[in-house]
Amino acid sequence: MTGFSNSPRVLKAGLVLLDPETGAIRRIITLQYNPQQLTRTLQVQDAASGGRSEPLRLKGPPVETIRLDAEIDATDQLEFPDENASTVEAGIHPQLAQLESVLYPTSAQLVDNNSLAASGALEILPMESALTLFVWSRNRVLPVRITDFSITEEAFDTALNPIRAKVGLGLRVLSVDDLDFTHKGASLFLSYLQQKESLASRSGNGQLDMLGLGEPP
Repeated sequence: MTGFSNSPRVLKAGLVLLDPETGAIRRIITLQYNPQQLTRTLQVQDAASGGRSEPLRLKGPPVETIRLDAEIDATDQLEFPDENASTVEAGIHPQLAQLESVLYPTSAQLVDNNSLAASGALEILPMESALTLFVWSRNRVLPVRITDFSITEEAFDTALNPIRAKVGLGLRVLSVDDLDFTHKGASLFLSYLQQKESLASRSGNGQLDMLGLGEPP
């Protein structure tokens, strides 16, 4: 027996955190279950402020936002407590903490900034977070900022550790309008756009007669 299966390998969606300066990977977070639904909204960036003489001009890429719900469930692991001691002890706290920590500055950053403030530093810059990538297949690797995050804990063990939860994520895609062209995130956005253009070229063009037109308007 080789263990070969005809079942296709299902890729995981998730987040990758990069160092904003070096591009080195800091952390990879895979979602336990891929969301069943992904909602994307594109807000056109037109040049309406330019008046009627500029109706077809675009100021830049559209503002793209993404919404999804991810589920985390420890039920299966709890059926085999000897093999999943961490889950028995803490439920899904570790998985939730891993996702939540993306939104927080580190405790070390907070302590350092407090020390700078106490020493009378003239300027304290806002703390820089990791560059967050949302990965949904090889065709969608997007630099994003998490804009909203909600957790609904739905079941608990006898120690009140959560064992099932739904996490709602709101993401805003960061484009070259948000990042300097030399930034790692800008190059990733351009790669995403080029991939979209390549996919669009595979779709082919329709024909005028499909629209009921015999000649160009």
